[in-house]
Amino acid sequence: MKPETLNFFDKVYEVAKLIPYGRVTSYGAIAKYLGAARSARMVGYAMNGSSGKDVPAHRVVNRKGLLTGKHHFDGTNLMQQLLESEGVKVIDNQIQDFEKLYWDPFREL
Repeated sequence: MKPETLNFFDKVYEVAKLIPYGRVTSYGAIAKYLGAARSARMVGYAMNGSSGKDVPAHRVVNRKGLLTGKHHFDGTNLMQQLLESEGVKVIDNQIQDFEKLYWDPFREL
């Protein structure tokens, strides 16, 4: 599919699929990369609807490194467990060393 034919959610998924293993980004960073800087909430809606699309939604958190989308994952702590399985340390829903693990698509792509 050509990029210009993708809808916003599909574009979000394409960016999210590029987040490296063991790294995280924010809803706002994806929105900014897609030229829709004020659409962080829409990126969140896209992540919520990403089930079954092979999108690593667990790697997308809020701008402070908080697991604000965790209630959209099956099970109580699945988002945290997925992150921890990649070596990301999470304490009280907060990613530790967030600045070090942060992946900015604007700079990286």
